[in-house]
Amino acid sequence: MASFLFNLSPMNHPLSKLTPPLLWQHFYQLTQIPRPSHHESAVQSYVLQLGNKLGFETLRDESDNILIRKPATPGMEHASGVILQGHLDMVPQSNAETLHDFTKDPIKVCIEQDWVKACGTTLGADNGIGVAAALAVLESKQVKHGPLEALFTSNEEDGMTGAFGIKSDLLQGRFMLNMDSEDEGVLCIGCAGGANVTATLDYQPEGLAPGRMGYVLSVSGLKGGHSGVDIHRGRGNANKLLFRLLANAAQQFNVDLCRVAGGNMRNAIPRETEAAIAIAASDVNRFKNYLNEQIDLIQLELSQVEPTLTIVMLPDDTVADCLPDKLKQSLLDCLAVVPHGVVRMSDAMSGLVETSTNLAIVNVSKGAIEVKSLVRSSVDSARDNLIAEHQALFRLIGADTQVDGLYPGWKPNLASPLLKTMQHTYQEIFDTSAEIGAIHAGLECGIIGGKYEALDMISFGPTIRYPHSPDECMHIPSVQRFWDLLVATLARLT
Repeated sequence: MASFLFNLSPMNHPLSKLTPPLLWQHFYQLTQIPRPSHHESAVQSYVLQLGNKLGFETLRDESDNILIRKPATPGMEHASGVILQGHLDMVPQSNAETLHDFTKDPIKVCIEQDWVKACGTTLGADNGIGVAAALAVLESKQVKHGPLEALFTSNEEDGMTGAFGIKSDLLQGRFMLNMDSEDEGVLCIGCAGGANVTATLDYQPEGLAPGRMGYVLSVSGLKGGHSGVDIHRGRGNANKLLFRLLANAAQQFNVDLCRVAGGNMRNAIPRETEAAIAIAASDVNRFKNYLNEQIDLIQLELSQVEPTLTIVMLPDDTVADCLPDKLKQSLLDCLAVVPHGVVRMSDAMSGLVETSTNLAIVNVSKGAIEVKSLVRSSVDSARDNLIAEHQALFRLIGADTQVDGLYPGWKPNLASPLLKTMQHTYQEIFDTSAEIGAIHAGLECGIIGGKYEALDMISFGPTIRYPHSPDECMHIPSVQRFWDLLVATLARLT
């Protein structure tokens, strides 16, 4: 990794001509450093070395969060302290045909019209652009600001463990600018809380009866996306579609269920899943006819939102052990009806999802069943009730459930002095009003704000579309506006 650390001189890369140059240079450097959740050592080294190179106080805590303190620019020594905050990790998602090792390979970036994209993988703009902005402010000698702290948290995408680990005496600032939002022109003042629900059940595999033929049934070609930001878009969930097909067919055609591998991230709507099944040779043609009929129906239902949905069944002579019949049907029925998607819209804010759940990961193999969902809500009691519904459903099939990663929502404060400053600043520099919004996703603001109750927070950022999917892209003109607002806000916070 050392070969690219601090190589910040102008380079001939796809983003080298974009402005502001220092911001884009840091963003490009981040795309070249592998940084999926739990594999952040290289990007942490990049940030630590930059802080030390600049001569600023640079700390790393027990949860692998990094804090860099930069003194105020001349004349602003008595201004209120400001915290710039973003997370270092990214969601690793790639198309099936894209060979990419997120722990080793750099992201291949390109520009299509006004958008920065990646080639077949997630881009990492979530939250690489927020981290890049903080690094650019740290390095810049032109940006005016009061006492500054840049907080870079770890493992946001898979449990927010960095934010949970922040000690209550680490931060000194009065204001916090979280740069992890995805709609330029929107000042986010609230977010949903959430929790991970995991159901597990062990079983004794059974051998296949004579005359059974093995197949792999796969669902692919879905858009996926962020399980909070995109949950209301009506996209297909590969796990739900697979179990919709199998639940009705298992008894009718005596289909054996042998293994399942679906989804790989709690906060990404699953785009691909597959199940190994077995069926009597005499039932194969009837099952294929049933399957083709169901595929036609599903493709018609989702034709507007999932035009590349693909469902195929291919022979597989490696299929061996399967679930006992009674457990098989119970599991298929359970997963066919387990909640997924929007549960309730917000009464307080029009168009905002209040409560949702994502059936994210299903693994069945070698005597073990594991099902993972991510529950979100801006109302804690609604979140807890939805968790209880999951637990009740899985109890019916004898599964144990565990709940972890519970985090609070962030309650909006319309009287926030920081909000008023940013509203006035936005109006002044863009001659239009910023929107005030909230997001149905987990932001670290809720966790950090719970530790620092006096902290005044806003989340904002450039326009990013389709985060947590290989279609992720970032709107180039919005990055300049995001930067202009950041710089102007820092100069006005006194």
